[in-house]
This record gives sequence, C-alpha cells and structure tokens, in this order.
Amino acid sequence: MAAGKPILRRLIKEKGTVWAAGAFDALSARMINDAGFDALLTSGFGISSSFLGQPDAELYTMTENLTVVRNVVNAVDVPVIADIDTAYGNAINVMRTVREFENAGAAAVIMEDQVAPKRCPASSNMIDIISIEEAVAKVEAAVGARSNPEMLVIARTDAVSEDEAIRRAVAYVKAGADIIQPISKCFKSIAGLRKLRAACGVPLSLQLLGWLERDLSRAEIEEVAGIATFPLVPLMSAAHAMRENLKVLARDKSSKALPLAVMDHNAFSVFIGFPKIEELQNRYLRFLPSRAAE
Repeated sequence: MAAGKPILRRLIKEKGTVWAAGAFDALSARMINDAGFDALLTSGFGISSSFLGQPDAELYTMTENLTVVRNVVNAVDVPVIADIDTAYGNAINVMRTVREFENAGAAAVIMEDQVAPKRCPASSNMIDIISIEEAVAKVEAAVGARSNPEMLVIARTDAVSEDEAIRRAVAYVKAGADIIQPISKCFKSIAGLRKLRAACGVPLSLQLLGWLERDLSRAEIEEVAGIATFPLVPLMSAAHAMRENLKVLARDKSSKALPLAVMDHNAFSVFIGFPKIEELQNRYLRFLPSRAAE
C-alpha cells in the first residue's frame, strides 16, 4: 500500500464502518478525498464509462484498470479500494492481478464470483456465476498472492439467492476473505443482511445502490457494514451536470445562461494544485535565464 495512507483494516476496527464513494478517475478521486470520505472505491462501472465510454462489461483490460487505480492512489491520501471485477481470469490470473494492484498501492481489492467477462448486476438481469469450488480457489489464490497482509481481500458474491449467497460467503471467509460483499439485488431487507453478517462472521462491504441506498438508515448500514460505499453518485452527478450544461452551451453558443453553476476557475486552480506547482517551479527552476536576471 502507498506510504503515508491510513491502514484500511485499522480504520474499520476503529470506526466500525468506513464510508466511501466511487471514483472514476484521479479528478473525481481528489474530489472524494476533499469532501472528507474515509476511503474511496475505484468503480468498475465508472472507469468503464469514463475511460472507454462503454458499459461495465469487463471490456477494459487489467492493465487499463490498473493505470486508473495507480493514478488515483497517487492523487489522494485516503485508502483506495480497487474493483478488480473477476480478476481477469482463473486462479493463476488472480495471483498476478492481486500483486499488480497491491504494488499500485490499493488498500483492498474486490473480486467477484461471476463468469468472465462479467455482467453488471446493476444493469443486467442475466448473471452467471462460477462454481463455488472455483470461486473458493480464486479467493485462496488472492489471499496467497498478497505480500502485505494488511491489504484486504473483499470477496463479492453475485448470487441472487440469499441461501446461496450465505453458503458462498461462509466458504469465502474460510478460504481467507477478509470482508464479504453481496450484490444489492440479492438481499431484500436488513434482516437478511444481518443473517449474512452473522453467518459469515466478518463485516460486510455494501455498495449502496437500489433499495440499499433508498431504504436503509445510516444506523442499519453501520450495524452490518465494515465498508459502506456510494459507488455511482459521483459519476452520475458529473454526468448530469455536464449533460445539462453542454446541451445549453451547444444551443446558445454562450455560457451565460447555463442551468447549473460551474466551479470558479481560480478556486479550481487552487484545488488542482497550481500554487504548489508554482512554488516548486520557483524553487527548482531558478537557474533559467529569466529567473537569474531578477
């Protein structure tokens, strides 16, 4: 993990629940960091949308995902949870994937038990999952591949049957998973999530979508979740703002009547770090002729 960042495992122990939001690039990660979240998730849905302009169907490669994650890690000072989809292959592929994301500074990886290439359960009703035996072997491979035991392995099950999700969660924890993540369309109540939490014996990772985002209270979420993430709010906020303003900009050929306010240029310059860069330029580029003449 990147030096200087809080250790995610320790944060969960101290806080009970770590709250995060989904980043889709380094800029959105900076915004999440600045807003005061405990951690952030590099959202596969968001990265596919931003990096490729394509749906979340594992169309981007491991190295393309890794490029975004590395940039995000370098841009923030909170722990970064990396969505690694199916880990891009079988258990042997898992081992390389985990090592690469650990070396990039990820504090945790989320690996799902879908058939590769995966389908996004938030947008598709056709979800195919691998056998529990293969999934357990992939979890074992992920745990065995990491060199830093502080990096968390979050095992996600895309099973839509509550009983099957619980069966898999128990098996994944036995295989070494630190945290279990169900998909939002599986469990339908806080009672079901409590049952899952009790059965697997480790905290849950909840991505707050659908009824989880709409119906659960903060107290209910914190009762079962070690990590609670709003994975798509940043992406959908940016998409809505750009879409609305760009429609008016294209129509009017003027920015004077945009429906949504834009960030002040000077404020953005400060946020993105121009004063710091100028300070460094003044310190280290003093040998340039224009500087020497002063």
